[in-house]
Amino acid sequence: MPTRSSKSRKSTPADLIALGDHSDPFGYLGLHKGENGRHALRSFQPGASRVEVVDRGTGQPLAEMGRIHDSGLFEAELDKPPAKGWRLRVHSSGGAMTEVEDAYRFGTTFGDMDRHLLGEGTHWRSFDVLGAHPMEIDGVAGTRFAVWAPNARRVSVIGDFNQWDGRRHAMRLHPGIGVWEIFVPGVHVGDVYKFEIKAQSGALMAEKSDPCGFWAEVPPKSASRVWKVGGREWHDSQWMKKRQDMNALDRPVSIYEVHLGSWKRVPEEGNRPLTYREMAHQLAQYVEEMGFTHIEFLPVHEHPFDGSWGYQPIGLFAPSSRYGSPDDFAYLVDYLHGRGIGVIIDWVAGHFPSDAHGPAWFDGSHLYEHEDPRQGIHKDWNTLIYNYGRNEVANFLLSNALFWMENFHIDGLRVDAVASMLYLDYSREPGEWIPNNYGGNENLEAISFIRRMNELVYGQHAGVMTIAEESTAWPMVSRPTWLGGLGFGLKWNMGWMHDTLRFMSKDPVHRRYHHDDLTFGLLYAWHENFILPLSHDEVVHGKGSILSRMPGDRWQRFANLRAYYGFMYGQPGKKLLFMGCEFGQENEWNYQTSLDWHLMGDTMHEGARRCVADLNHLYRDTPALHELDCDPAGFAWIDCNDRDNSVISWLRKSKGEQDVVLLVSNFTPVLRHGYRVGVPRAGFWQEILNTDSAYYGGSDAGNGGGRQAEEIPWHGQSFSLDLTLPPLSTIALRCKG
Repeated sequence: MPTRSSKSRKSTPADLIALGDHSDPFGYLGLHKGENGRHALRSFQPGASRVEVVDRGTGQPLAEMGRIHDSGLFEAELDKPPAKGWRLRVHSSGGAMTEVEDAYRFGTTFGDMDRHLLGEGTHWRSFDVLGAHPMEIDGVAGTRFAVWAPNARRVSVIGDFNQWDGRRHAMRLHPGIGVWEIFVPGVHVGDVYKFEIKAQSGALMAEKSDPCGFWAEVPPKSASRVWKVGGREWHDSQWMKKRQDMNALDRPVSIYEVHLGSWKRVPEEGNRPLTYREMAHQLAQYVEEMGFTHIEFLPVHEHPFDGSWGYQPIGLFAPSSRYGSPDDFAYLVDYLHGRGIGVIIDWVAGHFPSDAHGPAWFDGSHLYEHEDPRQGIHKDWNTLIYNYGRNEVANFLLSNALFWMENFHIDGLRVDAVASMLYLDYSREPGEWIPNNYGGNENLEAISFIRRMNELVYGQHAGVMTIAEESTAWPMVSRPTWLGGLGFGLKWNMGWMHDTLRFMSKDPVHRRYHHDDLTFGLLYAWHENFILPLSHDEVVHGKGSILSRMPGDRWQRFANLRAYYGFMYGQPGKKLLFMGCEFGQENEWNYQTSLDWHLMGDTMHEGARRCVADLNHLYRDTPALHELDCDPAGFAWIDCNDRDNSVISWLRKSKGEQDVVLLVSNFTPVLRHGYRVGVPRAGFWQEILNTDSAYYGGSDAGNGGGRQAEEIPWHGQSFSLDLTLPPLSTIALRCKG
């Protein structure tokens, strides 16, 4: 009997079916009209002792199928096709009988437009046709599978439903577009599957999960699972209606960055992480109390390695099954929207891991990744780089961006590692990269892809935002594509973060020599629409926590932390804070454990949390602190040069200067009385923020609720205030005159 690995130049079609090597299984299996006018019905049923053909309309047997190949290939001749189709009654050698639908009696479900758009690489809803889609055809329930593998010799879908035998459900190839398709009756939501792919060489690839799979097994298992896209009843219509206003540049955006697996765990249950549904209620209540406007989740895409934190995804279309099903993740988003909280996800389109079950070497060729390692491998992460110049790959990623907006109502994408996409020589030595057609180091294909992504996202989903984590001085990252920009809505201000953290880490006695670290960011603050990020990247890899970088004794470290946060919330730009930073986590973040919530019983940690909550609410409620975050009209220095005292003062203004706030930061532990600061208006200036408040764990020095402006010109202003500056503090005063 032929084996699956045997080869013969004289193999019959039956041999090829048995070997799983037939180039057109739909041209041989199923019902086909013969030269004699009769119809031959063939079915591959390994392990069957006999097979009968049954009329689907009457349930009556039509014919006994004869065995035509020892491997389990059966054939029967029929005078004419049954009007309502047929079923197969399969008898096993043990005597059991099952009645099954024949996958090879169903035609293609692909339309001409789908084929055209997929072939062109412009099918922005490719997730509607690729992947696994439960459906009903001719009254038969099952799942239509489709996968792009243009260089494969044969592709089959395998799972428990066919004993993981790739010969049973070999798929139909759509020539010209390289997509393989089959409808398998009896496969339903939750069933697991993979693709078995035979390369042109005849070698079987490692079993592949579905690149467009919408659900996956819990790692370390790696099969895809069937899930029905769409059809969910959402309850966030009020949020969706107002989202465009909530995400506008003149609105407050304060983001709480969260890693799903370590925000909070359940120690009494083996230290397991919260599920999506558990997190929905607990996280929403906490974030609402803290005053954050948005949550940003580290990548929720399915990923094999916990230690990548999600930044090495394989299932771009699948929310991680570690915390529940896709429906559970949708519940989380829906619930957060119901509490008025926006949801941003980190989106990783720059690279993917080389795990055997993933897209790497998918069909026996470098399909998703570049072939040349000088273009296709990220040395830093040992991952593979998408080939953005291949239309189908770009289409895969672009439709994925839209998928999260449409199917999960995501409000924004923060695109990870944009710099690694933009530069061909990113983290490479001379000779390790290939210049573009003009001899430069710009990745022209990635640039085109990024611009198209932003155009599609903003064009098709009103009110969403895209955010770039871009760490270089690439120009116009957050400017429209029609002006030559990349088209992002916002960009992380990495320079501000590095400069200010470096300043804060210095002992106050030395800060006078590093004063420019506080002010340098304002030289380019309006070149982009910035977010000021204190992200997960600042509390890993031996950097310690934000609190651990603050100098001095315990009281001074917390005072420094509160002063720094006050400075941050007073600076122009949207805000982002990683979980745990808000209460002064002592330890560096560990993705395998919960945050140190027990610290909330400590006065200083609770004080830090209260301070951040009040800063969020102040930022949201004060137009001067957010309306012109991205406009130079909203900012003016009062004195940025008092380096000897490490004091810095500035104004924030609303549109039309209807609202004006003075902020002063004192970055030494010296209590300063009689410190005069110029202001532009007469009247009473109410103290609306004092990070030294006893409520936060401070010394409670301050200005007794505010100061009356005196007609004493100072700092180039017509009026001035005689202030008390608490030690290691930021204060804010708002003009009420």
